[in-house]
Amino acid sequence: MSRLFPVFVVFVASLFVTGAAQAEVKVLTSIKPLQLIAAAVQDGVAVPEVLLPPGASPHNYALRPSDVRRVQSVDLLYWIGPDMESFLPRVLKGRTAATVAVQDLPGMKLRRFAEDSHSHADEADEHDHDHRPGSLDAHLWLSTVNARVIAARMASDLAAADPANAARYQSNVKAFNERLDALDARLKERLATIGDKPYFVFHEAFDYFEDAYGLKHTGVFSVAAEVQPGAQHVAAMRTRLQEVGKTCVFSEPPLRPRLAETLVAGLPVKLAELDALGGYTPATAQGYEQVLEKLGNDLAGCLESL
Repeated sequence: MSRLFPVFVVFVASLFVTGAAQAEVKVLTSIKPLQLIAAAVQDGVAVPEVLLPPGASPHNYALRPSDVRRVQSVDLLYWIGPDMESFLPRVLKGRTAATVAVQDLPGMKLRRFAEDSHSHADEADEHDHDHRPGSLDAHLWLSTVNARVIAARMASDLAAADPANAARYQSNVKAFNERLDALDARLKERLATIGDKPYFVFHEAFDYFEDAYGLKHTGVFSVAAEVQPGAQHVAAMRTRLQEVGKTCVFSEPPLRPRLAETLVAGLPVKLAELDALGGYTPATAQGYEQVLEKLGNDLAGCLESL
C-alpha cells in the first residue's frame, strides 16, 4: 500500500492540473452580433455570453447590478466602443481582465455619418438623434470585412488564454471566413436587382450593409420613440412618400414607431422590419451569417413585392 500511495497522489494531482489547464475561458460580448462572431470562433469549445437581452437597445441600455457583476467577472469582454454602448465606459473602469473595443482594432473599415447622409430626403427627414453628422457609424458589424477582423482578434485572444485549443480557434476562423465568402456571393446575387428601388428607414443603422451590396436608403424618418411628432412633421413625411410612390418603410424590432400606420395609411407603401441586431438568433457557429442573410432577404422581399 505504501508503494502505491505516492503514485495515487501524483495521479490525483495530475487531474487537478489538467482540470485547471482546461478551465473554460469566459467570454462576454456587449451585443448579440459580437456574441455570434465569438460563437463561430469558439465553436466546439464553449459558448460565449451576451450582456444585452433580446430587444434591448445598445444606445440606451440601463445596466442592472447583475450585469455589472458579469462585466467584472469574465475573462474576455468585447464591445463596439463608446460610440455605441455609452452606458459601459464607467463600469469598465473597474475591470482588470482583458477588454476589447472592436471599433479600435487595426484593419477595421469604419464609416462616419456624413453631413449629406440624408441628401435624398427633404425637410421631412431629420438627422437621427443618435447619429450626429461626423460621428462614427458604430453599426460596424454589418460589414463582413469588419467581422473577419473581429473574429481574428478573438481567436488570437482565446489562443493566448487557452493554448490547448489554439489550433481549434484558428481552424474555426478559417471556416468562418470561407462561409463569409459564400455569404457575400449569395447576398450580391440576391440584392443585385433592387439597387435602384427606393426605401425609407426609421433608424440609420444599415449603411455598412448597403455600401457592401450596392444599396442606398432614400431617407430616414428619424423619430424618438417617446415623442410623437407634430401634425406638420407627419404631413411632410407623407408628402415625401407620395412623391416616391411605391416603396417600403422599414422599422426595427421589437417596436414599430407609433406613427408608422398613420404615416402610410392610404399610400402604396409597405411597412416591414429589418433586424440589425438579430437579437433572438441562437449563438451557433452560423449565427452571424444568418443575421445578415435574413437582413438581405427581408429587404429584398419587401422591395421585390412592390
